Amino acid sequence: MATIAGATAATGVANAAGYTAEQLLTFCWVTQGLIGVVALWGWTDLGDRIRTGDVVADLLRPLNPVLSYLAIDLGRAGFAVLIRFVVPVAVGALFFDLYVPRHLATYPLFAVSMILGVVVCFGCRFLLNAVGYWLLDLRGVIAAWFVVTGLFVGLTFPLPFLPDWAEATLWIATPFPSIMQGPLDILVERGGQAHQGLILLAQSLWSVVLLLSCAYVQQRAERKLVIQGG
Repeated sequence: MATIAGATAATGVANAAGYTAEQLLTFCWVTQGLIGVVALWGWTDLGDRIRTGDVVADLLRPLNPVLSYLAIDLGRAGFAVLIRFVVPVAVGALFFDLYVPRHLATYPLFAVSMILGVVVCFGCRFLLNAVGYWLLDLRGVIAAWFVVTGLFVGLTFPLPFLPDWAEATLWIATPFPSIMQGPLDILVERGGQAHQGLILLAQSLWSVVLLLSCAYVQQRAERKLVIQGG
């Protein structure tokens, strides 16, 4: 990502896949902050509790497991915004000319999009961990998630660098762009307000689909769950 931004600035190219050099630099620094906010990697809390049997304690509480874990994750994300997001973006702003949104409405839209990105990522992570109800060893599933997300959430490179058909397929058929690419496009105001509206719509739809899927999988898993020794 940094190489792309640097090449764009060095060659004087005014626009690369709809991004200016400033927008690409902003994209680069903000992605580093968003990794911690959305918790793209490393969350195996549910999977670990399933493996050890501690998940039974979760099921005994008078709380919906999906909503309980979601509330915890949103709280974690709020803390990460202060520690993991603000710091790298501030450092980047000290040394580079980052893109400053031209419209005040972009700031609240970005905040909403970032929250939706957290919800979408949580839904994906919950489903990955819930595989542990059937497969106690999640290492292969987690490894696949690591590879796929690095390529398709907009972390390695902006998705508009892909052919139009490939980018459209990712947006329509997968939740990956809604995790990071969407919030980043809104922040750098790529494509205008109509594009921002479509991003928020896609994120909202994927949030609903994934949370409903989490609830369904959790319900099916509770019917199957067998704790060793009891």
